[in-house]
Amino acid sequence: MSANAKKKMSMSALILMIFTSVYGFNNMPRAFYIMGYGSIPFYIISALLFFIPFAFMIAEYGAAFKDEKGGIFSWMEICMGTKYAFIGTFMWYASYVVWLINISSGIMIPVSNAIFGTDKTGTWSLFGLSSIQTLGVIGVVFISVVTFFASKGISAVQKVAKVGGIACMAINVLLYVGAIAVLVGNGLHLLQPLPSTMKELFSAQHPAYQGTIGMFAFLVFALFAYGGTEAVGGLVDETENPEKNFGKGLTIAAIIVAIGYSLGIFCVGIFTNWTEVLGDAETVTLGNASYVIMNNLGVQIGKAFGASAGTCTALGNGVARFMGLSIVCSLSGALFTLIYSPLKQMIEGAPEGLLPKKFATITDGVPKNAMYMQCAFVAIMDLLIAFGGDTAAKFFQILTNMTNVAMTLPYMFIAGAFINFKKNDSIQKPFLIYKSKGMAVAFTWLILIVIGFANVFTIIQPAVGGDIATTVWSVLGPVLFSLVAWILATRYEKNKA
Repeated sequence: MSANAKKKMSMSALILMIFTSVYGFNNMPRAFYIMGYGSIPFYIISALLFFIPFAFMIAEYGAAFKDEKGGIFSWMEICMGTKYAFIGTFMWYASYVVWLINISSGIMIPVSNAIFGTDKTGTWSLFGLSSIQTLGVIGVVFISVVTFFASKGISAVQKVAKVGGIACMAINVLLYVGAIAVLVGNGLHLLQPLPSTMKELFSAQHPAYQGTIGMFAFLVFALFAYGGTEAVGGLVDETENPEKNFGKGLTIAAIIVAIGYSLGIFCVGIFTNWTEVLGDAETVTLGNASYVIMNNLGVQIGKAFGASAGTCTALGNGVARFMGLSIVCSLSGALFTLIYSPLKQMIEGAPEGLLPKKFATITDGVPKNAMYMQCAFVAIMDLLIAFGGDTAAKFFQILTNMTNVAMTLPYMFIAGAFINFKKNDSIQKPFLIYKSKGMAVAFTWLILIVIGFANVFTIIQPAVGGDIATTVWSVLGPVLFSLVAWILATRYEKNKA
């Protein structure tokens, strides 16, 4: 007993693990780019209405199904049946495919920052193509190379990811310390003034998000910032005294993440005047806003302490280079893992015969055929979006909206199965946070409404502003993947019958 007890995680270790799984640096500068200080209450509200109650659901699932090898597929299949489970799991897998589209198209932005200290991708051109078309072509080459090497089972790149992870932690420290330095150097003067009224607080800085629809569309950004919650499901049995510590640890972690995001966004306002730094829609996009802001941090540190213009520029480029290099390292490691890990989990979780045999074949521990098919799909999508968009801002808006919608929709499937989970008394539930079935139903509907509400506004918001393409692409991905999943699940049920 004592040996096992020593292996259990303390509550502080649990909090740290949840924090590292959920907290993402880019969520802060991007939030400031869209909503300014107004993003802070959205992040707090999202923690209360989504992150905490959803994490509690995951904790109950994880404890009840700790011996199931199929992950979320097994959870949903036991609660809702094979078709529901497969569509939900396929949507979860699809969210990573959309993420691959986003990253492969945008990977050159951190590369450019790492080399030049600024984003020069807007000036790049191959074979007479526009900069956006060039990024699309580079994205195809990049995803093809990564797929080729990942299919060989190369794992050394994970060491690169660790280096990138350490560098990303250093960026967070730099943000806070740098902001405090600028604040002191400027005599406690904020470069972005605080809102004087509630109306001003909830008015988006970015023109595309102004108005009621735009404001609610931002909610999905805040929900997306808490992605990765499902990763904590398997930690219940690893925690000391879980009945007492797990729920408390989750709550404390959620509060720390929400406060961390809020302070980070406030820090950005200390050294960034939105109009002066982010107001140029031609050069600043959702794809490079984080790098523009961090470049500005270096510049403002220099200015606050009387450095020359040349020194300020060098400081800014140095900070942007450091951020670009760390993001390239961490993304490279993540890509080599996520290009096959979600695929493998879906293939191993699905019953034999549900997926096409060639697609589901595992060779040398890697689903090579599926990876090549996935690569072809990502490449086609990269090119379609790149050659269909007309500006950098629109290009990265489409990619960001697609990713946000795709990443949050699977949570609706997982949450939706929770009611049946609670009602099924044959399922042993060793860990309970929702003590009554009525409470479970109420919080399930709360999560479904919040996610659904946010996604509806995210999807319709561009169309209201005349940007039909972004709305179409945001819907097209989830609909296409849902249809494929439904067809495969229906075929499986007919063959089984």
